[in-house]
Amino acid sequence: MSKRSYLRVLWQHESSSEPVDLWSELDERRYETRKIEYFRDGSVGYADGEVEVGGTRLGEVPVPPLADIAADPQFKPEPISESDFEDHWKRREQSGRR
Repeated sequence: MSKRSYLRVLWQHESSSEPVDLWSELDERRYETRKIEYFRDGSVGYADGEVEVGGTRLGEVPVPPLADIAADPQFKPEPISESDFEDHWKRREQSGRR
């Protein structure tokens, strides 16, 4: 079975059209396999290998290491557990993006 990792990134910015809280499931090469994006207005976008909702898409390149992300002060990354990600994944459709 492949090794997955899970990441949450808080994004501090003023844009109403960009997400402020991003949750990602990464494969062993750090490519996103599933992603949830929370927006300032309370809406949620999500994507996996088959579905894209609310403009959310999986990244096309590997996600950088945590330290590289944290080097930019607008981003606050943290590793999260698989169970935390799964809890959010199960609830994602309750408030899907417009």
